[in-house]
Amino acid sequence: MSELSSGGTVPAQTAGRGGKSPADPVLVPPAHAPQEPPVWQSSRPGSIYDYIRLASFSLGPDGRIDGWSERAADMLGISAVQAVGKDPVEAFVPRELRETGHRAVSRILDGREWTGLVPYRRADGGEADGLAEIYVMPSAKETGERAALCLVVDVRALRGIETDLAAAQAVFGQSPMGFTLFDTRLRLLRVNERFATVFGGPASKYRGGTPYDFLPRAEAERMTVALRRVLDTGEAVTEMQLVGVVPGAEDRRRWSISLYRLHGASGRPIGVAALASDVTGRRRAEREAANARRNLALLNEAGARIGNSLDLETTARTLLDVAVPQFCDLASVDLYQGLLAGDEAPPGMSDGSAELRRVAFSSAVSDAPLATMPCTPEGGPVAVGAVHRYPFNSPCAGALRTARAQIVPGRESEEGRELGAVVHSTLAVPMVARDTVVGLVQFSRTKGSEPFGERDTALAVELAARAAVCIDNARLYRREHERALMLQRSLLPPGDPEAAGLDIACRYLPGTTATEVGGDWFDVIELPGHRTALVVGDVMGRGLRAAVAMGELRTAVRTLALLDLEPAEVLAALDEVARGLGGGEGRGGKRSAAGRSTAPGVPHAAGTADLSEVYLATCVYAVYDPISRCCTFANAGHLPPVLVEEGADAVLLDVPPGMPLGVGGEPFEETEVELADGALLALYTDGLVESRDHPLDEGLEAFRSALSDAGRPLEDACDHVLSTLDTSHGEDDIALLMARVHGLPKDAVGDWSLAPEARSVARARELARDQLTDWGLEELVDTTELLVSELVTNALRHGHGEIRLRLLRDRSLVCEVWDADLAQPRRRRARDTDEGGRGLQLVGLLSAGWGSRRTPRGKTVWFELALPDGDHPAPDATEALLNMF
Repeated sequence: MSELSSGGTVPAQTAGRGGKSPADPVLVPPAHAPQEPPVWQSSRPGSIYDYIRLASFSLGPDGRIDGWSERAADMLGISAVQAVGKDPVEAFVPRELRETGHRAVSRILDGREWTGLVPYRRADGGEADGLAEIYVMPSAKETGERAALCLVVDVRALRGIETDLAAAQAVFGQSPMGFTLFDTRLRLLRVNERFATVFGGPASKYRGGTPYDFLPRAEAERMTVALRRVLDTGEAVTEMQLVGVVPGAEDRRRWSISLYRLHGASGRPIGVAALASDVTGRRRAEREAANARRNLALLNEAGARIGNSLDLETTARTLLDVAVPQFCDLASVDLYQGLLAGDEAPPGMSDGSAELRRVAFSSAVSDAPLATMPCTPEGGPVAVGAVHRYPFNSPCAGALRTARAQIVPGRESEEGRELGAVVHSTLAVPMVARDTVVGLVQFSRTKGSEPFGERDTALAVELAARAAVCIDNARLYRREHERALMLQRSLLPPGDPEAAGLDIACRYLPGTTATEVGGDWFDVIELPGHRTALVVGDVMGRGLRAAVAMGELRTAVRTLALLDLEPAEVLAALDEVARGLGGGEGRGGKRSAAGRSTAPGVPHAAGTADLSEVYLATCVYAVYDPISRCCTFANAGHLPPVLVEEGADAVLLDVPPGMPLGVGGEPFEETEVELADGALLALYTDGLVESRDHPLDEGLEAFRSALSDAGRPLEDACDHVLSTLDTSHGEDDIALLMARVHGLPKDAVGDWSLAPEARSVARARELARDQLTDWGLEELVDTTELLVSELVTNALRHGHGEIRLRLLRDRSLVCEVWDADLAQPRRRRARDTDEGGRGLQLVGLLSAGWGSRRTPRGKTVWFELALPDGDHPAPDATEALLNMF
């Protein structure tokens, strides 16, 4: 025979040098099947006979045993010497059953086959009595005499095989899981009914097949490699994932397959078993659960990151940082241009035709062009910052009109194909905040990513809604910030203020758009006698209300300053104003006996105030007199002024800080400092010297160092301070007021004392005429003489004590008349029959301004005349007198 078995070895047909005859087989294993065992072997074969314990013996014509196998000896415990020549019934059948046994043997010798269960008793007593199934086949001797061949099977082993066969039949016929057996050539020996049901056809159809017959090529290759590894190594493979398509199913199925090697009774590998279960549903559920966890994590991240900035563009970019690449591959944000410009309701917003500006674009695809975005505006792709419109019939315009998310068909561009960024799924999601569409965000996925589903759409809408609310908040804040800044700037002094005896330079830097406008302010107020009030303050708080409170306090300061009160008195009155800004009568509060504002039903404790009902503010108020070069300071919780004199370092003036405005209960103190010519005085707010990056002490020290060069021009010194210090943090507003001192020269002041007598009126006119002539102001002599005469006469009539006359020349001419009486003059309208009462009317008509202020020992009445020039001639006293009558 040329081939003993399929895939087996072929014996040689010729004798070799070892003297073997052609009958002796030479085993030559084929190269293509090294795993096959040789057909001829000396070891016990792993076959069915090892499991069923089959033995045999033969009966002669006389019914006695004439042949006994070793297995029979082993099974029945009777050696061949003991068995041969004996009656089999007498040899191992129990005594009580021997009569029946003899009748059975006689029938067998008559030539009939017989199968039956035969009890037996081991002769060696090694085991208990057993039951054997004996199959008797009649045979014949050479002489023609009848004999028999008997096959003996241990019933216990046979029952075990029956149980195993029933279990195998259950696996192959009833198991809900797919089960297959592969032989050593990796061909299917058998598949169960579940496998056949899934892939179609009867189970016999797959006998002899390979994984390529029911799996896609790539998956079949993976399974073949795994089968080979299991067969070669004996290491099981568990839960290997395979994907395939089954007949009648629209989607792909996913299986989890476990492989393990099968062995015969001798331990020889005989194949591989595969157990498969359909995990498509489980995988789908796991995927949905993973997607839900991913979406929840994405929303948590969005909630933590979006809205941390009050800048529109920063908020839009943060949205894309969250979405790309965790949610999509490409994304862009467009906002209505009208809303960005501050319009409440831009035309065309309702129908989606209004202009939009692209504020952000992000891509997870390297160098992805804008052209890959599928919803292209009119005129083609737009860059970040460009203004555009979407075509009316486009999905993006539809999303803006309907405020609903739209699916945008994918589009392929040459650029996209080159970059591998072909968009196949896009969501156009309107950004809706407070029932108003503020813009549009596009989420796109390229080939290789899963298309958007319903869950993705819901997540995209949620992300867009959260960003929309934050963007709308930022827009509203920006609008309020701009209005507060506009209000604050309108309340600051215009341009560079001018003052007698002072060079003024000032700077105001608002906080960035990321911080609210504060209540910082400064002011320069001209006072009678060429004096100047310098004010710097800071309302504690942010926003429009703080700016309004600042405006009210600034107005109050100017009003109080014009009353010519002392600095401490100004702050005391301003404290009352500040206490009324937060609550007081305007909010249902009531006034206490001391005049303090208190919340309804809550009485004031001594020296305390309800700080929740007031606006707190700090303020430093200084009055500079250029004649004496003295500056009087009063401080309400503000940072101390800085003074720099020539040849000396900058120092912080020791001004008692006092309590902030609005606290109340504590008096304010004054400090008088004499300033040298050329000295530099700086008033400022805390934003200049304090930030989160460094403490206040370091900022003050840096400020002093920046002011060390007092000889620098004033404007340059101001710029040097701002460029040297950390003023770009934007955490707070910055106000800086710097003044260089120049006292009035002695020849610009005329100061005389007059006796309280009638001839002092003529003396005053003479002194004034001579002084104006010396100054070259002859045009003002007549008017000045007339007005000086009126004021000195009033001092003689209504006052008492010594009279003092002072003339001051700077940017204008100021005349002051001092007396020791505290009663303030009051202007009234004189009737035609009155002999007097027209003096102050005359002063009001001829002067540029006049007034009265208290002094420590009386009062001062003053008037001011503009210096004559070509455009402003001196007032005509004669004409003024004629107009009075």
